[in-house]
Amino acid sequence: MAANPGTELSSLNFGNMIGGPLCAVIEAQTQAARATADFIKTVGFDQDNKPVYVEFKYPKEVAPYQPAVEAHVASVTVSNPGSGYESAPTVTFSAGSSDTAAQAQAVVENGKVVRIELTDGGSYGSAPTVTLGAPTGDGGIQATATVVFATRKDAVEAKFQDMKIEVPLLTMLPIPFIRVEEATIDFNAKINSIETQSQSSDLAIGGNLEVKQRWPGGSAKLNVSCSYKKTTASGSNVERTYSMHIFVKASQDEMPAGMEKLLGVLEGAMRSTPVGAVK
Repeated sequence: MAANPGTELSSLNFGNMIGGPLCAVIEAQTQAARATADFIKTVGFDQDNKPVYVEFKYPKEVAPYQPAVEAHVASVTVSNPGSGYESAPTVTFSAGSSDTAAQAQAVVENGKVVRIELTDGGSYGSAPTVTLGAPTGDGGIQATATVVFATRKDAVEAKFQDMKIEVPLLTMLPIPFIRVEEATIDFNAKINSIETQSQSSDLAIGGNLEVKQRWPGGSAKLNVSCSYKKTTASGSNVERTYSMHIFVKASQDEMPAGMEKLLGVLEGAMRSTPVGAVK
């Protein structure tokens, strides 16, 4: 009897075939979550539930390097503004053979020198003097000024102090948050039903003629035989093929809000302490 593909397909337990892989995906997600929790507990905390710290030592600069500063004119102060200036007078600094003269400009308001603006402090071995040009108007009074001199300063090396910092280990490691992003189940069922039927027949006829002479004119005897054979054969062949393909795509999930807060607390627990004298 030939198979009925519709009946066979309806008898399949699709609930188990599809639900089984889905339950396996859920179980895999559950195991991944437990593995994450175990990772946090075993790696980030000790047996007393205290954070595990990693210790580092490093030199911390407590005083920056200060380059050498040659002696120079720091500023110029007007001691007598004078009078009768129609334009800004020249400002002249004395300088030795090995010195570099400073440069400055005078500012005049209402015929008087109100300030000296320094543009270049120069380079000196000793404090220079400054001279302002005489006023161009008749009866004017020449202004005078004094120099504020900055002596040479040698370079100062940077100072360092050895420090020790303790960082919670959990803040330095990537925490695995694996989730099943996609699951695809492909099920294929193929049923081939083949029916075969064959029929054959065989007809055989045989005969013989026997003649005997018992009287004048003779005698005759005829023997005839006949046979017929018919053979019929039928059968059916059913081929069943089932296949299932399961595709699972997993990815690193976003960090939960609670874990972000925990890492924020641990970052605030970093400790930095000096372990040596300033060098």
